[in-house]
Amino acid sequence: MTLDHTKCEAAVRRALDRVTDPELDEPVTDLRFIERLTVGHDGSVSIGFRLPTYWCAANFAFLMADDMRREVGELPWVRKVQVTLGEHMYADKINHGLEHGLSFQATFGDEASAELDDLRRTFLVKAFQRRQESLLRHLTTLGYKPATIVSMTLPQLQALPIGPEGGPLRQRYVDRREVCAGPDTTLAFVDTHCSPLSADTLLAYLQALGRVTINAEFNGALCRGLLAARFNEDGEPSLYDFARMAPGKAV
Repeated sequence: MTLDHTKCEAAVRRALDRVTDPELDEPVTDLRFIERLTVGHDGSVSIGFRLPTYWCAANFAFLMADDMRREVGELPWVRKVQVTLGEHMYADKINHGLEHGLSFQATFGDEASAELDDLRRTFLVKAFQRRQESLLRHLTTLGYKPATIVSMTLPQLQALPIGPEGGPLRQRYVDRREVCAGPDTTLAFVDTHCSPLSADTLLAYLQALGRVTINAEFNGALCRGLLAARFNEDGEPSLYDFARMAPGKAV
């Protein structure tokens, strides 16, 4: 099989677009975490990635690497995926675990508090909340009343005219809706316990969601600032790598 490297690389980048930072709910590609990508003639893919600080949490790093490997590995022509983390206090340990297909628990042993499933679920729920808040606020801005919103079914939401700005918000929410909405749930909007929303308390509910969003946006700004301080425009380490100057809990 002869591979078209231009098309293959584009397909890999699209796959990586689906991998998000678990805390920020933003693609690793938009965050400039990917620093190297090569596609081999044998269908192998090698990905090098970096993080904003030397001490970024190891469980976050491992989770993102695992997601990269899974998303890219689903491409039909891919035979092998190698993901390598650079410039990190646990890079050697994480890269060894990734290379040998080990779980997070097996990689870190007694240092790991648990496997990643619970962590993944926690941040998927936060992503659901952030995306839901953005869409709900857009609907209220368009003049839809609380009673209309909370009684809306998913097909009704899909058919709703919400303008060019609302379309992407709706799609992003629908992509995460199943995290909290059961397969038999017809209502478009439910809370994290799959319970219907109330028109009387929708404003208070939105305020609570807003706190989740504000925290994530602050972390996102901090993340970008640290990454910009650590690497120059070419992706090379800065002369003064301030991101290495303070230790933190990694696992």
